[in-house]
Amino acid sequence: MLIDTHCHLDGFSDDEVMTVVERAESVGVIAIVNAGVTVESSGRCAELTGLSMKLLAGVGIHPMDLTQMVDEYVYERLHAIATSTDRVVVISEIGLDFMEGMPDREMQYQAFRQQIKLARELKKPIVFHSREAHDDVLKVLREERAYEVGGAMHYFQADLQTAREAIDLGFYISLAKPLLRQLELQEVAAQLPLDHIVLETDSAPQPFKRNRDRWTEPRNLKDISEKLAQLQRRDVEEIQATTTANFKRMLGPSSLVISSLEQAHTQESV
Repeated sequence: MLIDTHCHLDGFSDDEVMTVVERAESVGVIAIVNAGVTVESSGRCAELTGLSMKLLAGVGIHPMDLTQMVDEYVYERLHAIATSTDRVVVISEIGLDFMEGMPDREMQYQAFRQQIKLARELKKPIVFHSREAHDDVLKVLREERAYEVGGAMHYFQADLQTAREAIDLGFYISLAKPLLRQLELQEVAAQLPLDHIVLETDSAPQPFKRNRDRWTEPRNLKDISEKLAQLQRRDVEEIQATTTANFKRMLGPSSLVISSLEQAHTQESV
C-alpha cells in the first residue's frame, strides 16, 4: 500500500481526476493528498474529497502564489475550508521560496507564520515548501513551534544535514521523482532513517509534456518506492509499509481516515 503525501490534482476536471485515481489504484495507492496553493485551489482540493474516499486535502497558500498578507479575512477563509470536512488532513502547501522573482520576503514570512498558527490552532500537520531558504524555513518552524504539529518537508532535494535538522524538529522527509535521477539525492536518501520518510509525486497537469503518458501521476509512487528500496537495500514491501505507517503517524488523530482506506484495500485484495 502506498500514500501520495502531496499532489495538485485540482487543476484537472473531475473525470480526469478519477482516471488518475484509477491508475493509482492499479499500483496499490490507497490515498492521495491534494494540496492547495491559493484560497481558491484549497477550496477545490477540499471539494475533490467528495469524489473518492481515496482523495484527501491540504489547505494553504504557496509562497509563490502570495498576492497579499494573510490578514484576518484570508485566515478565516482558510480556517473555514480546513474545517469544512474531516478529509482536510494537513495545512499545505506553505513555506518560503527565495528564488529570484518570488513575492516579497516580508509577505512570505508573514504568510508562513500565520499558516503555522492555523495548523497549531487546528492541530493539523504542515507540509512545507523550501527553496533556497532552508535555514530560514527551519528558523521559522522553531520560532513558531511548528514541531507541536509536525509534518513533512515537501519534495526534498537538500543535503543530509538539512534532513537531519528537519527530522530533529519532528518532521518527515518527503521524497519524490527527483530520487529517480539525482545522484546526490540518492546518496542522501540511502542514509535517511526509514522511519522518517514519506513519499509523494507532486503531481499536477503537465501540458508542456506532449506525451500524456509521461505526465507525473500518483501511480509513479511505485517507481519511487522501488528506487528507495534499492538505495536502502530493503524489500520494497517494507518501504511501502513503513512509509504508509509514517504518514499515519504524522497525521495523528486524522489517521483514522487512512485506517479505513487500508481496510477497504485489504478487502478488495482478498
